[in-house]
Amino acid sequence: MDLQKVIKTAKALVADNKGLLAMDESIHSCNKRFALLGIPETVEARRAYRELIITTPNLSEFISGLILCDETFRQSKRDGTPFIKVIEDAGIIIGIKVDAGEVDFEGHPGEKIAIGLDGLSERLAEYAGMGARFAKWRGEIIIGKDIPSKDCIDANAKSLAKYAALCQEAGLVPIVEPEVIMDGKHPLCRCLEVTKEVLLSVFNQLQLHNVALEGILLKPNMILPGLNCAIQESVEEVADATVRFLLKSVPLTVPGIAFLSGGQPYQLATEHLNAMNAQFKDKLPWALTFSFSRAIQQPVLELWKGNKNNVEKAQAALFHRSKCNYAACRGEYDITMEYS
Repeated sequence: MDLQKVIKTAKALVADNKGLLAMDESIHSCNKRFALLGIPETVEARRAYRELIITTPNLSEFISGLILCDETFRQSKRDGTPFIKVIEDAGIIIGIKVDAGEVDFEGHPGEKIAIGLDGLSERLAEYAGMGARFAKWRGEIIIGKDIPSKDCIDANAKSLAKYAALCQEAGLVPIVEPEVIMDGKHPLCRCLEVTKEVLLSVFNQLQLHNVALEGILLKPNMILPGLNCAIQESVEEVADATVRFLLKSVPLTVPGIAFLSGGQPYQLATEHLNAMNAQFKDKLPWALTFSFSRAIQQPVLELWKGNKNNVEKAQAALFHRSKCNYAACRGEYDITMEYS
């Protein structure tokens, strides 16, 4: 294990106020998004869409890393150039999603656990050999009646820690993603309570598995009320609750926190990130950045709609959303940017 190389990559991923673009949707998830917009649910349509993303001019001004799924990792442009080469040539760091999705957590109705540890060492070695420098594993925590259970939280934390340890052994930076899902009517204080328990378990397991915290990135949810909660706190209240919680819960040695968007409207996700950095940037021990998927991609998909004549417009939208989130990392995003 070359730990110094891992640490260097982790720092590079959060340097210069840049963030990550998560384009690692499973085939199933990607097809669902395509279906809503009437885009063919085919290998070629997915390939064309991903080519649109990685060939967006000057994307590296705002994006440090791209998270891919296995299908995308092995695809090529229409001219035969491997996607991996295109991304490397653009100066963007390559990442790979390595969990195999979630299954029902046995004996715990309504709860999920991520799978994919079997054979993970071999897969990580292959990805690293092909050019990956970081990886991602997501653990899903659902808030509901009498859930999440401690068993589910601890089981997901243990899987995240095992994955992280294997990543570092393979020379890859592990992105540790324990996501407390936004779905539900729970208030912000319940999200805070659950996320606190989740991160406590995650960092305990990371320590038990001898994971070097200076060589990871944390990808958590923001502290938000449920999507169907009657009370929706202001942007400033969400920012304040999230950062004050993280300052008490995330060790100083972690180089960066890259938020997931979790189904937030794309502009609101940017506003939340901006408020955090505008209020607290000078007081933070780690970088606060983004690792968004839908909050960057949704406007792109809506413009593209599978039509090759819309590629330039869609790429302009991708560049714009990336620029807005880059500004948010600096605490300099302003709503007028949406109309300029």
